[in-house]
Amino acid sequence: MAPGKKRDLPKVWINMAISADGKIATANRAVSSLGTEHDREHLLQLRAKADAVMAGARTVDLSRMTMGPGPARFRGLRLKRGLAEYNLRVIVSGQASISPDAEVFRRRFSPIILLTTAAAPPQKIEVLKSLCDEIKIFGRRILEFERALRWLAREQGVRTLLCEGGGELNAALFRAGLVDELHLTVCPCVIGGRLAPTVADGEGIRRLDEAANLELISRKRVGDELYLIYRTSGKP
Repeated sequence: MAPGKKRDLPKVWINMAISADGKIATANRAVSSLGTEHDREHLLQLRAKADAVMAGARTVDLSRMTMGPGPARFRGLRLKRGLAEYNLRVIVSGQASISPDAEVFRRRFSPIILLTTAAAPPQKIEVLKSLCDEIKIFGRRILEFERALRWLAREQGVRTLLCEGGGELNAALFRAGLVDELHLTVCPCVIGGRLAPTVADGEGIRRLDEAANLELISRKRVGDELYLIYRTSGKP
């Protein structure tokens, strides 16, 4: 759908750090933080512009992320921009598979919303009810992202949504035509491995004419890292 999305949908940015061969983590997911401290600063700068931060359950579990805005200076930036001091946190899991012991649930500075499907086991939903501020079901077995994002915009006031992976969530957003910008930090390493996750995983496309096309709008080198920003330009 992007570009030219309907106005009742938020802008969606995806931000990922990748190896030179396009991986976002090792095959066993033991290493998922590839960037330098400058990349971490870049991430927090993006969070300081977003109403909500979104990530998939596995990403939240394995990276021990809290999905928050970070130190006071970034919260100050948010306030200067007319945003809430703390961003909304959105977790995506079609099976409600996120661990109730995840680090994100230990930090109660802003609401946590779980987007899931009717296929999620009721017992898991019941456990997560006490940890999430809201659980919303969109779709029977496959999460209907356009409906979900429209609800976030309408009911939660989300105008800009920053997605931080993982690969299957990113792929679903691209497949639905919902991505506006892709922010990549290219890190100076090669991970390799056919099972190592990439920016966009899942089944993938069958023909090149189904690919989401990108337009490079910004590039910057810091040390040995490259910071690239692409705008989606639709399909041919």
